[in-house]
Amino acid sequence: QVQLVESGGGLVQAGGSLRLSCAASGRTFGPYVMGWFRQAPGKEREFVAAVRWTVGNTYYSDSVQGRFTISRDNAQNTVYLQMNSLKPEDTAVYYCAARRGSSVTVTGAGEFESWGQGTQVTVSS
Repeated sequence: QVQLVESGGGLVQAGGSLRLSCAASGRTFGPYVMGWFRQAPGKEREFVAAVRWTVGNTYYSDSVQGRFTISRDNAQNTVYLQMNSLKPEDTAVYYCAARRGSSVTVTGAGEFESWGQGTQVTVSS
């Protein structure tokens, strides 16, 4: 089992930027895919981005493609989500997640085994 702790959320104006971090501990060896999801009030949790831990290839949802960048620092066991050109509709609780595997195009929340506690991102208009 992998333990995940997110940080970096906050309040930002539309057009601004934030960087989220996700520190991983526990069984972090082996083939893992790290993902970011978000959940707005009254909505289902949705996939945002994923990165393959070993190789570093990435995948994004259409709604964030070109604005968000997911990356990882293997030495620090940390995954980042750089969010630029933020919009009010990006407001949500953002969750870090992990699953054993190699495909970054698996986007269902149910496929991910480990979850962080979430961090709030609020974008004001």
